[in-house]
Amino acid sequence: MKLPLAFPMLGLWAAVVFQGLETWAAQPNIVFFLVDDMGWQETSVPFHSETTALNLRYQTPNMERLAEQGVKFTQAYASAVCSPTRVSGLTGMNVARHRVTNWTLRKNASPDSASKLIVPPAWNLNGICTNAGVERTMQVTPLPLLLRVAGYRTIHCGKAHFGAVGTPGADPLQLGFEVNIAGHAAGGPGSYWGDKNFSAAWRTKPPDHIWDVPGLAAYHGKNIFLTEALTLEAIKAVERSVAAKQPFYLYMAHYAIHAPWEKDERFYQKYIAAGLKPFEATLASMIEGMDKSLGELMAALARLGVAENTIIIFMSDNGSPAQCPRNLPLRGHKLTPYEGGIREPMLVKWPGVTQPATVCRDMVAIEDFFPTILDMAGVPWQGRTAQTVDGISFVPLLRGAGHTPADRAFVWHFPNNYSGQTPFSALRQGPWKLIYHHADRRIELFNIADDLSETRDLAKEHSAKAAALARLLSEKLRAMNAQMPTDKATGQTIPFPAPDSP
Repeated sequence: MKLPLAFPMLGLWAAVVFQGLETWAAQPNIVFFLVDDMGWQETSVPFHSETTALNLRYQTPNMERLAEQGVKFTQAYASAVCSPTRVSGLTGMNVARHRVTNWTLRKNASPDSASKLIVPPAWNLNGICTNAGVERTMQVTPLPLLLRVAGYRTIHCGKAHFGAVGTPGADPLQLGFEVNIAGHAAGGPGSYWGDKNFSAAWRTKPPDHIWDVPGLAAYHGKNIFLTEALTLEAIKAVERSVAAKQPFYLYMAHYAIHAPWEKDERFYQKYIAAGLKPFEATLASMIEGMDKSLGELMAALARLGVAENTIIIFMSDNGSPAQCPRNLPLRGHKLTPYEGGIREPMLVKWPGVTQPATVCRDMVAIEDFFPTILDMAGVPWQGRTAQTVDGISFVPLLRGAGHTPADRAFVWHFPNNYSGQTPFSALRQGPWKLIYHHADRRIELFNIADDLSETRDLAKEHSAKAAALARLLSEKLRAMNAQMPTDKATGQTIPFPAPDSP
């Protein structure tokens, strides 16, 4: 296998990882199907204990099929915004540790909004890379690199958003992917429409090409939706891997259903006919187009004779944006620390391992995907990464042989100020969830088991529990060397929620 020389220590990693591996034929293929900005309820699959209005509105029959064939996770968590989630999934690191705490795009330029109260820290606004010495980045050993040296053909298709323009992390080929289809620095497409060349230049003055989706010139000028074009290209890449008898890892990272919200003509009219308003019908058409992609990939795997040796993992990178219908009963939306911003739809099918139509109510987080996928592939990784891995493999949950430890603490961290969302840190342990708002040092406490909608702040009523969780959150943030914003009024770094804890 020819490997790029740009990756430091790659030859050594390859030699170590290959030891003890079984032949390629025994290695499962893996499809990580990641959707952008899809809320917990934006599907006909009910992730709540009861069917909701949005479940009845949207049509996702292939998600239904996947749920019938595998495991549905009802408490799967990501970050509240895209780049942090994607970096955590690629590295196994908590966002507080990798410090890519907001979305990235232009080199050395932050998208943070101006604030009268705080100054964000010097976070890693240029993303991640495998190289040392790249300013404002985190050096990592990415998931696809470890899979690639273990014999996998690593395929990136769709949205990357791992690094800023002009940095190594902007190119998936520099992060261990052997194939890159349409991935670059931008976190959204210029347009979903092929007749607009997937570009925003036609509606921006002066024309801005930074959002143009690369590598899809064959579809320019054609009446095709971006989701469909990406699916066609992904299937071609899978076909080549199967023909070469090489196990594949397909990171199918759709731009959908991220803005710009543009109707998918294949499905739009039926939602209008059902009485939805144009924006609602547009969103519904984009969701169903994403679901059709899932179905077409599943059909391709069956046609190629590899479905029974292919794992499919479905996840979203954050909650739906504020412009979209609320994902009730959850509170909040993308960017917020509430459940509507961080709780995601997740499905896993592992033939021969997962039991059909099962439900897992244990909590898992996006950083868990790194060790889980490597464990699925049989690739040893402990002690072989440049970064500290915070995630924990959920393979035991898939085998029905364990539970998330009751005392495990899940941490979110957003020391930024963007689009109306002020900085926060949050922690979930068991049923309890604590949110620390940096600017005014305010603490909220919720019991998610009793109050999924986060309507009752129990911080005063259960002050001892709030204090204990504040200490735990402080300990976790301190251990990960988390960055905090600066208070403009005092010029001092804002303290952790329990600054005097050991």
